[in-house]
Formats: sequence, C-alpha cells, structure tokens
Amino acid sequence: MKLSLALTSLFVGSAAAWSSLTMKAEGVSSRRNIFKGIGAAVVAGVVNPGNSNAYSVPDLPYPFEALEPHIDTPTMKIHHDKHHATYVANINKATEGQEEKPILDLMENALEAGPVRNSGGGHYNHAFFWEEMAPPAEAAKTKPSAQLEELINKSFGSMDEMKAKFEAQAAPGAVFGSGWVWVCVNKKGDELKLVGTPNQDNPLMKGVTDEIMFPILGLDVWEHAYYLKYQNRRPEYVSNWWNVVNWDKVSENCAYVVENHAGVNVQG
Repeated sequence: MKLSLALTSLFVGSAAAWSSLTMKAEGVSSRRNIFKGIGAAVVAGVVNPGNSNAYSVPDLPYPFEALEPHIDTPTMKIHHDKHHATYVANINKATEGQEEKPILDLMENALEAGPVRNSGGGHYNHAFFWEEMAPPAEAAKTKPSAQLEELINKSFGSMDEMKAKFEAQAAPGAVFGSGWVWVCVNKKGDELKLVGTPNQDNPLMKGVTDEIMFPILGLDVWEHAYYLKYQNRRPEYVSNWWNVVNWDKVSENCAYVVENHAGVNVQG
C-alpha cells in the first residue's frame, strides 16, 4: 500500500514536470530525455522506497475504558497514545532507509543493534501486551486450553502456583525499576519458564537468558503502566491484572509457539 501511494505521488509529480518541460523542450531527443528521467525516478523509488513509517501503533482491540476498574482509562490513553507511540517513532527513525522487516524479526539480535533494543523492544512488547488482555467480563469467560493447562501443571504445579511465582517475579525487589515479566515456552517447546527482563528487553533477544525463549504472556511493570491508579502499590496492580488476562489469546499464543518454535507476530 505504501509503495503504491509512493508511486502514485511520484507519477503525479513527474507528470507535472513533464507538462512544464514539454512546453519549453523541442524535438524528439528532448522528450526522450524527459522520459528517461521519469523512468529513473520510478526505478529509484521501487528499489529504495525507504521505510520511515514502517511501524505503527496498532489500535487497541477494545476501548480505552474497557479494562476498568483494574487498569484505568487515563493510564490506557497515555500508555498507548504517548508511550507506545514514542517507541514506534524512535524505531522508525532508527531503521529509516533500511529494508523493511516485521518487528519480530528484529528481536533476536536487538541487543547488538543499538536503538533497536529499547525502541524496537518497546514496540514489540507493547503490541504483544495489548492483545493479551480483554474487558473483565469477557476475560472471565476465557480459560487456558488443555495444552496450556498441561504445561502450567507440569512446569509450576498448578495455575495458582504459577500466579504466585509470577507475582513474586513482578515484585519491585525482583524486577528493580522498569521492566517486564513473562511466561515463556522454552526452545524445545515442552516447558514454561518465568522470566523478568529490564527496560524493554524480552526473552526473544539473544543474550537476555541462557537461550532464546518465546513469550506467551507478558506484563509491563514500568511505572507508566500503573502509577496513576496504584502509585507505589505495584503488587496490587499485578494481582488485579489477572482479571483482564485473555486466556483464550494466551492459549493461542502457546499453541503457535509450541508448533512453530518461533515468537508470536504482533500488529503494527
């Protein structure tokens, strides 16, 4: 779509140039040179279209107020429209002029890629985060698939034990300052692991953990994700967050990861 619009704009501009030039140019050779110039510009646009807007902030799959009372409306607006948008703007700037790739493809080597680590990680992590939640009434109707439930029981003993360990991992003393907590499928696809990461790192990045792992559930524990409502009460935020987890989506993520041994694609 972007390429089509770029070409349309290019042809319109070229047509205007042609109209002006042909009024002054005389002879076949002049017209031939003009066509050569237009052709070269078109080829240049196709070969190197650029990607200054390769990534975008995806729309939320629910209204801003939908996660009330567990996540408040002002937080959702600022988090989505300001914080996520900043990561998108910065990753677009960092990758301008480069080959356009899905944001997932940038994760593996992000630790060695300068601004891709924080800006690209921030975009992927937030796009992933929005999709795994649902309004409380809808979330309450979802449940782990048989596959996910079996992995939870095998890896943690029970859902309650997994939640307790997750909340301990999300505590301020475990993830100091800003970061994320993830439930991941290991590389073999036969076990779940809990991983805490600083800043905008995630377990898809080589070097974050002993091996690359594939998130199926993640929680943002940066202060911007909860401070307006919970202030310094991060444990309360984490505990209430379970009320908006869409277990159908988490189960879908799990099935995809186990089958493909790859990370989940995100929108934007």
